[in-house]
Amino acid sequence: MPYSAEISRQSPTAFLFLLDQSASMQESFGGAKQKGDAAPSKARVLADVVNRLLQNLILRCAKEDGVRDYFHVGVIGYGDRVQPLLTPAEGFEQPGDLIPISHLAERPLRLEERLTSVPDGRGGRVERRVKVPVWFDPHARNGTPMCQALDLAAATVRRWIDAHPHGFPPIVVNVTDGEATDGDPLKYAQQLRSFATDDGEVLLFNVHLSSVDEPAVELPDSPAELPDDAYALQLFQMSSLLPFTMRAAAEQEGYRITMDTRGFIFNASPAALVRFLEIGTRPSNLR
Repeated sequence: MPYSAEISRQSPTAFLFLLDQSASMQESFGGAKQKGDAAPSKARVLADVVNRLLQNLILRCAKEDGVRDYFHVGVIGYGDRVQPLLTPAEGFEQPGDLIPISHLAERPLRLEERLTSVPDGRGGRVERRVKVPVWFDPHARNGTPMCQALDLAAATVRRWIDAHPHGFPPIVVNVTDGEATDGDPLKYAQQLRSFATDDGEVLLFNVHLSSVDEPAVELPDSPAELPDDAYALQLFQMSSLLPFTMRAAAEQEGYRITMDTRGFIFNASPAALVRFLEIGTRPSNLR
């Protein structure tokens, strides 16, 4: 059965995140406002969510003997430039190379003190200041060169697959709030998804961030579930079907799932973004 390879240090898998950094990412989610102040921008929320996700991926690989390289990771931003956002690890200087998770754990850009909710040991929660790692900062400027980002992603995963031909295939997550400004991304998405390991083709998931106060369409299995929007249909067509292990994870989160469910959310809220990234980064059990 495809997408069933075990993940180990000898046979890792890869995660590559493509993050829209266009000017419209300065806007808040759905036009929402906080009391007295503007809500954080989509760029800020996205950076915080993905930085936190990288930390969680590290924790999933942490064992008594250290952080094991079950995962290789990369982050590409696209706005005024298309570029990798993570500092290259030693021996991985090729632009866009995916970085072993242990190297990422050792090289945050900085540690920031944040107020966060933690268990109080008595069944409740309490707010405390903790230091959290940050690997990249938010950015929002110019257009949306999604085609260039998908093209760089294809070159990146192709190199990774050449070195890891038998493992669980790379998972690419594209998060955007607008249409591509440099061409038709569908053909670039199809090219990206055509690369494969022995265990299956590259998985491409897409998340459209909400700019209006409309309900999210989460994990649809048919274009009929989408709004009458050509851009929503395009992103749906770009997205891979969820493999079995992720369908099971989505069902546990309460989603209605079928064999045709795609890894796609349209009009995602911050909470929907977090839920989806949790599902999309659980390919199978670690050895």
